[in-house]
Amino acid sequence: MTTVITIPALGDNFIYLHPCGNGRALAVDPGDASAVLGTMQEHNLALVAVLATHHHWDHVGGAADLRSKTHCEVIGVDRRLMPATDRTVADGDVLTFDGTRIHVIATPGHTRTSVCYYVPADNEQRGIVYTGDTLFVGGCGRLLECDAATMWQSLRKLVALPADTLVYCGHDYTLENYEFAVTIDPDNRRLRERLAEVQKLVEYGRPTVPSTIAQEKAANLFLLANGPRIKAALGMPGAPPEEVLAELRRRKDLFG
Repeated sequence: MTTVITIPALGDNFIYLHPCGNGRALAVDPGDASAVLGTMQEHNLALVAVLATHHHWDHVGGAADLRSKTHCEVIGVDRRLMPATDRTVADGDVLTFDGTRIHVIATPGHTRTSVCYYVPADNEQRGIVYTGDTLFVGGCGRLLECDAATMWQSLRKLVALPADTLVYCGHDYTLENYEFAVTIDPDNRRLRERLAEVQKLVEYGRPTVPSTIAQEKAANLFLLANGPRIKAALGMPGAPPEEVLAELRRRKDLFG
């Protein structure tokens, strides 16, 4: 069974090491090379490749150094913005490393070229999706290069994955996301229960990742943008989901 190694970095970033057989691993969104190198040494792993979900420095800042020191391949989405990239990927591509198959899902919204990396389930493990800054536990990414309609379509792709798929996101915004959610719909039992769960995790120093697709569909305010309850809470009963998402994201940007 694959055990994903989560590396906290840069304050609130998550970097992931995904083992791919024979003491080898992939690094997802390595913003800090030293953190990756130290963890690899601790677990006696060799780095095969870097997988970048998008070009922002806090997700790729360590890629060039890792390539220099480990001779790994750097896989990204935009060579113009990521000069260290050896190979670019696009929607529908399938990467294979020692039998580990990784499907590339284009998810523009946070940036124009954002992607997520999906490892389907097999007989030994549940599916895994690395969502970068597209889908967070309890939230979604800021709309920096695209509009809300584009982000909504990308989120719909992710919620179509199998319900038990494990969600590993790019930042630990979980507590803040649920604190925000209950300001929008304070009487929502699911949101309040989820906030209490997250508060306990934080109190005991336990990670808030991974979540699951099922959990996000049930209690992620941004994924509920097409529901009548959230629309009513915002005073937007007849609005399409992309407009509701845009308003939620606007309010979240002001919240923190």
